[in-house]
Amino acid sequence: MATVGQIIFYSMVTLNVILAAFIILILSLAFSKSTSKVMSSNTKPVANLGEDHILSCYIPAEIQQNSLSVVSVSWKKMDLGPIYHYENGAPALDGQVSQFKGRAQVFPDAVARGNVSLLLRSVRRSDEGEYICSIGSSVGQGKVSIQLRTAVFSAPTLNFSNSILTSEASRWFPKPDVTWLNQTGKVLNASTRFTEVSAGIYSVLSTLQSAQVSETYSCRIENNLVVAVTEATITGTGVLGRTFFIFSLASTLLVSFYLNLITGVLCIFHVV
Repeated sequence: MATVGQIIFYSMVTLNVILAAFIILILSLAFSKSTSKVMSSNTKPVANLGEDHILSCYIPAEIQQNSLSVVSVSWKKMDLGPIYHYENGAPALDGQVSQFKGRAQVFPDAVARGNVSLLLRSVRRSDEGEYICSIGSSVGQGKVSIQLRTAVFSAPTLNFSNSILTSEASRWFPKPDVTWLNQTGKVLNASTRFTEVSAGIYSVLSTLQSAQVSETYSCRIENNLVVAVTEATITGTGVLGRTFFIFSLASTLLVSFYLNLITGVLCIFHVV
């Protein structure tokens, strides 16, 4: 039978979940009522260095005509200049900034439907900055600003042996903090070692002593851009894990709500 303290704790978790869902709903409704002819699903994306990343830019479906004719698409980086231009059904790359040659493209089939998102290959740290996506089409003209941020992040691998639970992530930048929690949300004592594997990029090895079989623990690796929440359930034969990535938005309060939402759902799941 649950104690009074447990009842209070789970009641608070439930309230956090409800409040987080309410805030997210309000923000979703606000964005859905935007009258802009050009939008982005994420104006502050975080790209993983060395991997491909898509910058979102599109004309909302509700304001498209039955036969959308995209006249021109232009992408530029504010501190450099033009990085991609698409017109009359084909790329027009005269004047393209050299560091984006062969690394940037749109998808012609998607362009015909009003989606002019840009694929940026093998993201570099120098790619960080403000991008402007401009569209001229049969429904008018518009543009949107996107602030690309870069980081390095990886999901940790888990290991359990002799009552010791370890979480090891190969690459993180900026240097993160690590926090362990039990399934009721209590912060646990653990030791963490960082090793610089290249300029400013760290590997992470965190160790939790006295871990128990059949218990579930949460390992949170986080910096100011990315949070990786890994749920680790110790079984009789090893450890099962799953990782959720959360990327920071303009509001750190909203990030906190997301974390509370995930933590609350995990806690409720284990109570049930």
